[in-house]
Amino acid sequence: MSAARFDLPETDAFTRPYWDAAAEGRLLIRRCAACSAAHHYPREFCPRCWSEDVHWGEASGRAVLYTWSVVHLNDLPPFGERVPYTAAVVDLAEGPRMMTEVVDCPEGELRVGMELRARFRTEPGEPPVAVPVFRPC
Repeated sequence: MSAARFDLPETDAFTRPYWDAAAEGRLLIRRCAACSAAHHYPREFCPRCWSEDVHWGEASGRAVLYTWSVVHLNDLPPFGERVPYTAAVVDLAEGPRMMTEVVDCPEGELRVGMELRARFRTEPGEPPVAVPVFRPC
């Protein structure tokens, strides 16, 4: 019996467009038609003006590093196999902040404000899931 996975999303009808786009290498965010605010994590209403007139839109994939923590110990599967890894918060070019992981960057090179670009790591499963992560430009 395999261990439970704590790193994969539970996809539903609302988030399906997000995960389908990720499988194609595209990052989606939600944008409000009433006030034009972009937001992430995906919600069915605008967190700024509470309008329900929100829709999916493609993000550029550009971001800057806001903060991070290098994780050296994590006993939840499959994170223990990945340590050390860089858990991070990035500011997307469109405005929202996003929790993510920074990859392909040595710990000593991490800097607040460094420019990053989204890429997608495919995790095995049924079906496989593409998860957005970021790396230096």
